[in-house]
Amino acid sequence: MMPAPFFIGSVRVDPPILSAPMAGFTNYAFREVLRKFGGAGLIATEMLSARSFACKEANPPPYEEALARLWGIREEPRPLAAQIWDNQPETLAHFGEVLVREYRVSVIDLNFGCPAPAIAKNSSSGSWLLKSPEKVADIITQVVKACSPAPVTAKIRLGWTRDTINAVDVAQAAEDAGAAAITVHGRTAQEMYRGTADWEAIAKIKRHLKRIPLIGNGDIRTVEQAVTAFSRYPVDGIMLGRVALEKPWIFRQISQALAGETVSPDPALTEQKETLLEHYRLMCGQFGEEKGTILMRKTAPCYAKGIKGARSFRTAICQAATAWEFLELVDRLFPTEE
Repeated sequence: MMPAPFFIGSVRVDPPILSAPMAGFTNYAFREVLRKFGGAGLIATEMLSARSFACKEANPPPYEEALARLWGIREEPRPLAAQIWDNQPETLAHFGEVLVREYRVSVIDLNFGCPAPAIAKNSSSGSWLLKSPEKVADIITQVVKACSPAPVTAKIRLGWTRDTINAVDVAQAAEDAGAAAITVHGRTAQEMYRGTADWEAIAKIKRHLKRIPLIGNGDIRTVEQAVTAFSRYPVDGIMLGRVALEKPWIFRQISQALAGETVSPDPALTEQKETLLEHYRLMCGQFGEEKGTILMRKTAPCYAKGIKGARSFRTAICQAATAWEFLELVDRLFPTEE
């Protein structure tokens, strides 16, 4: 049975499959690739630093970089979620309001889950805030007030460590503070991306929520795993991250499976190549050839997974400095059909 669409505030998520925000990856170019294939009920921006925008006058270079992450947002189809991070309620509230009023984003998502040391430990943000449900609640309260009527959501992990799992407390605090939905990644911050996501722990949170939807996240890499997540666990939606970098068409395949339709096969290699090249063209359209080529060094290898010669391609593409070099390596990776 097809899981029902759900609402984040007034925003309908249909199908109930969300694209995870990923810093450095879910930029405008990638979001356009996802839309090409369809199947994602809600697409998110990269993780955006509220502090970078607040400090724009004092720090022009970081602001220029941060501003680039807003490329295309005003004109993109809706719904669109923007994820923001910091540890100061006032800074987050101001930035959230700017995104809602000036950029018309559909949903503001607050990051309480990023385990990267630069975010968590060095900046006392992201998953570091899981240590204090009261702080999480204070942030959400102020951002909800500033962004109304746009809904505000929270993305969390199970806790800081396995010995301090407190996702239920954080989820309840988020709901009481006015969050419209909560996404839970089934690992602790200390685990980073090691081991296996604990979906049983995610599922236990559902009975402690009064009204808001629960979105599960972690280790869904196949259509079968997505279908199983809905049938086995009481989640309203699922969120896909890293697998979408390798298979941006997987949202379409999952939505087909959930609807009981015939699942489309993976695109032929010729179409996969064209998708990679379109991704590259969009990046160069925003950043110019030189920077666009450099930025694609970390994205292009995702398309190569499972293709013969992927390892050597990954090594070589990291040295590409011009469009000619980039395109030459892509031509070598994808075999020419007879």
